[in-house]
Amino acid sequence: MTLFISAVLSAQPSDPAKDWSIGLQLWTFRVFTFHDAVSKADSCGIKVIQAFPGQALGGSWKGGFGPAMSEEDRKSVREYLKSKGMTINAFGVTDANNEEGWKKLFDFAKEMGIPILVAEPRDNQWNYVDRLAGEYHIRVAIHDHPKPAHYWSPDSVVAAMKGHPNIGSCADIGHWARNGLNVVECLKKLEGHIWNVHLKDVKTFGKVNADDAIPGQGVIDMPAVFRELKRQGYKGNFAIEHEANWENNAGDVIQIVHYYHELVSSLK
Repeated sequence: MTLFISAVLSAQPSDPAKDWSIGLQLWTFRVFTFHDAVSKADSCGIKVIQAFPGQALGGSWKGGFGPAMSEEDRKSVREYLKSKGMTINAFGVTDANNEEGWKKLFDFAKEMGIPILVAEPRDNQWNYVDRLAGEYHIRVAIHDHPKPAHYWSPDSVVAAMKGHPNIGSCADIGHWARNGLNVVECLKKLEGHIWNVHLKDVKTFGKVNADDAIPGQGVIDMPAVFRELKRQGYKGNFAIEHEANWENNAGDVIQIVHYYHELVSSLK
């Protein structure tokens, strides 16, 4: 086993103003090309993004975002992001059929400077995914989708993390609410192993296909979520993933950014 991440079972409370950042999962702008989605994120005041597999690149590039990109396009995308002062802090949700496929994902992430793979590895892949994560120094954050997805409950993520110190959680709090789970209790189960948070809210608790709501206007107690993450000493990004108003949701994103900063200010 190659270990590069020390599991933190307890920590001092974090300083949200210094330890946290606001970002965007580009799935929010999935109806646009990667080129245009990055530009839209920038216009919303966001400098940290999560990319997702297969988004049409657009611009002068060919194909979709992911390991199949040409070396020329990879270099050009990095230059485009640099010109906007933006970074990709995670790529996913992704997976692969075998170890060779996972190596391609890790190679791609390493070349693009992406420190986290948001993924849903199969049970029989945990050992080598954890080993590769240690060798590449790239974290693997397991994402939770609504039922009947394998990782719908944090208990299944805890099982994957056991004995695999390089595997943690991408905590999609909206999907936990869809699954009828107490979000704060889910966070507690994963304490010290949350690599990333998907910031979203939903209109109906316990409904797997519940519509998205702007955080603060849905069923999740967002102040309690933020207080719990501060208590845990969480240090990382909150990636907005707003799955609504697809064609014209930049205004919603800006509203969520403002709400995030209001909550962070209230924690001082």
